[in-house]
Amino acid sequence: MRNKRNDRKQTGRRGALRLFLLFFLLFAIGVFLLTSSSNGRYGFFHRLTLETLGPLQSLFTNISRGTTRFKDKYIALWNLQEECDRLRKELDESHARVDEYRSAYSRNRFLETALEFKQQSTFPSCSARVVGKDPSFWFQTLIVDCGKNDGVLTGMVARTLRGVVGQVVQVSENYSKILLANAPSSAIDAVVQSSRVRGILKGVGEQGYILQYVLKNAEVKEGDIIVTAGIGGVFPSGITLGTVTKVQSKRRGMFLDIVVEPAVDFSRMEALFINLSEEKLVVDKLSRSSASWE
Repeated sequence: MRNKRNDRKQTGRRGALRLFLLFFLLFAIGVFLLTSSSNGRYGFFHRLTLETLGPLQSLFTNISRGTTRFKDKYIALWNLQEECDRLRKELDESHARVDEYRSAYSRNRFLETALEFKQQSTFPSCSARVVGKDPSFWFQTLIVDCGKNDGVLTGMVARTLRGVVGQVVQVSENYSKILLANAPSSAIDAVVQSSRVRGILKGVGEQGYILQYVLKNAEVKEGDIIVTAGIGGVFPSGITLGTVTKVQSKRRGMFLDIVVEPAVDFSRMEALFINLSEEKLVVDKLSRSSASWE
């Protein structure tokens, strides 16, 4: 036990001695630096110390500056991300408001058009909005939100203030399918409004119409209005179909080539009206068709 105590005392004395020597060494270095820098001059040891510590200090300074820059950039990026998130949220809200405004504008325009049509028309009609479209070339059709519950029957005429849109070809309880007048499968008995020259108006899709079977000696010119002839019991007479934009007489054949621009813009169709006054005409036609089959 005594040996252990003696060892501990000796170890403590050695530690105290080392600590004393360290403080003495630091004190001596300090005194030396002070004496070496007397009279405004720096000694060799001072310069050596400066050369040794200078790069280290520069390194720590650069590290500190880099850390500060990184922190500033990180904070700036964080703030920028928050700003982007805020702007993105505002943009989404703006898009939602624009969609609401467009919907409200569409409804308002539909109601204005319906009111104007009601004021100008002399027959009962069903105001319908276009809810679907069949893009096929041969049978171009529209789906509207008027059906049997609204009094719509197959064969009724759909139109706008400008002119003929087409004919109802299929009806359900609340919806109807309308074959467009410019569909290639559509053909309408037509007449030139000014000269009363008759022909068949054939649909050619996006290109509009062509008026067929008009003789070369007929009086047809650009700008003439083409209307329904009222023959065949399908379309009432006098409804506008389009305007003649081109008349060409080829050497061969006996008929003119007549191009007609539709009065209705089928590509931007949003609303139309179905003539409900044709119910009796449609029913009589269906009755005659049934009797002929019997």
